[in-house]
Amino acid sequence: MTGPTLFTERLILRPVAAADLESWISFHGDQQTMRFLGGVQPRSIAWRGLCTMAGAWDIRGFSMFSLVERETGRWIGRAGPWCPEGWPGNEIAWGLTREFVGKGFAHEAAVASIDYAIEVLGWDEVIHTISPDNAPSIALARKLGATNRGPTRLPPPHDTNPIDAWGQSAAEWRARRASR
Repeated sequence: MTGPTLFTERLILRPVAAADLESWISFHGDQQTMRFLGGVQPRSIAWRGLCTMAGAWDIRGFSMFSLVERETGRWIGRAGPWCPEGWPGNEIAWGLTREFVGKGFAHEAAVASIDYAIEVLGWDEVIHTISPDNAPSIALARKLGATNRGPTRLPPPHDTNPIDAWGQSAAEWRARRASR
């Protein structure tokens, strides 16, 4: 595996690995989970996505992490830095398996990922691309201190989906972290 491993209170954030494949495919095949993440993917497309995430570590020097629950070792989702070609900015994204939504894991992963992106990768700004209908992710973006910067556009094949860019500068993030 290329890339770091981060630890939070309840999570291990590590680069995606071949061992994640079946969980990854199940995640990407779930209608509810994928509603705002580009739609359900067949096994072959999900496999390509896993390989894309793994390869981005070598090509870009960063990618989303696999989220592993420390207590059980179970793969529960993906989160972290993401900025493929044509993306509207340096994003910290998240997505969890249905069973782990609403339990604070996305927040925990996003905080660790933003810290990593700003302090290690040197990002000056972080965005989150969120559908205007995705109330849970909007609530998380607000909790992270991001503000809605308005509509943006993702590259094909997601260019027809309405998306807002939520974001904040590294200075805003650091100030918020220092005040806690």
